[in-house]
Amino acid sequence: MTLFMCELPRTLLIIGYVWPEPNSSAAGGHMLSLLRMFRDAGWSLHYACPAVRGEHECDLSLEDIITHEISLNCSSFDIFVSELNPDAVLFDRFLMEEQFGWRVSQACPNAMKILDMEDVHSMRDARHRAIKAGKPIEKAETTTDMALREAAAIFRCDLSLVISDKEVEFLKSTYLVPETLMVHCPFLIQIHERDFIPFEGRAHFISIGNFRHAPNWDAVLQLKEKIWPLIRKSLPEAQLHIYGAYPPPKAVSLHNEREGFLVKGWVADAQEVMSKARVCLAPLRFGAGLKGKLTESMICGTPSVTTKVGAEGIQGSLPWAGAVEEDEQMFAQAAIALYSDKRAWIVAQKRGESILKARFNKDEITQGVMNKVESVYRDLPAHRAKNFIGQMLQHHSMKSTQYMSQWIEAKATIK
Repeated sequence: MTLFMCELPRTLLIIGYVWPEPNSSAAGGHMLSLLRMFRDAGWSLHYACPAVRGEHECDLSLEDIITHEISLNCSSFDIFVSELNPDAVLFDRFLMEEQFGWRVSQACPNAMKILDMEDVHSMRDARHRAIKAGKPIEKAETTTDMALREAAAIFRCDLSLVISDKEVEFLKSTYLVPETLMVHCPFLIQIHERDFIPFEGRAHFISIGNFRHAPNWDAVLQLKEKIWPLIRKSLPEAQLHIYGAYPPPKAVSLHNEREGFLVKGWVADAQEVMSKARVCLAPLRFGAGLKGKLTESMICGTPSVTTKVGAEGIQGSLPWAGAVEEDEQMFAQAAIALYSDKRAWIVAQKRGESILKARFNKDEITQGVMNKVESVYRDLPAHRAKNFIGQMLQHHSMKSTQYMSQWIEAKATIK
């Protein structure tokens, strides 16, 4: 299979939920990978975002990407997108499709609409609600308001990039999304031989994740209150180094030198600190999509201990690069064993390399995704004709979002 390249210059407009911060979150890193994927396929890129500029955002101009600041609920976007007249528009998460999708359809009806889901937000939200209610995540609701909104956005778009094969199956079975509207697009990792710091040259445990992401904060609390005391009891000299962007005061207050529980905050090079740690800990109780911290640990040759949620969509049928445990006691025991047993540690490291090669090969994934994009783009009218639900939503249900946005804009002009 050959990767399609643009025969003529094409313009892709990306409407970002936030300005990309690849050193702060997996979502930021994945977005940058997607931008490079389209750029390398010959597309001209414009990135527009209504959010406040981020503290750790990357300089997109270095990637040959033109940036634009846009406003929510404002017809100025209509003028902007009409003048740009993109061949395709990529929405960063369903929230951006809700806000700007109808405007794109009105101003540029022939533009292909692509939804980058990042993860199934409604799944993550429902699982969080289940945990707070003391229920297992298997009992999480699937027909919430957010689920209906997210599924509607998928049907309104011509193609959705779904980060996890587990989520592809979930969307097919739960919301009856046809395969023609989706393409599996996981993390894009360049596969090559790496020289790892050996077992003897590493020390301590690591946990990493953006503190603004609820599953990460919950995991830090699980470590602090339940898991780390058990590990520390068996390994009194070991430390747990916790990294992540935007730590709030409540997180900083957990820092305790005596307990070896060290809240480090943001780090410019996550791979550097991950490569020096002996074991990565990720006791995630809820979430969705793929967990960048765990693929990053495999890139760095660092075995990990996580949960079923953490491993979801990453390992496939392959053995995990460490251990997957739900019970706090078993989680702690697995972490202690990995930290102390060089032979088991090396086996786990090699398993991580196998997972990356089999499931996250950048070249193979890019080829499949871009060929799918090209196929839909070249036959867009026929593709849309087969998506009856999408046509129905464009015709009627989506109007509520449009009219609410126009009402907000009109109200803002009345002083």
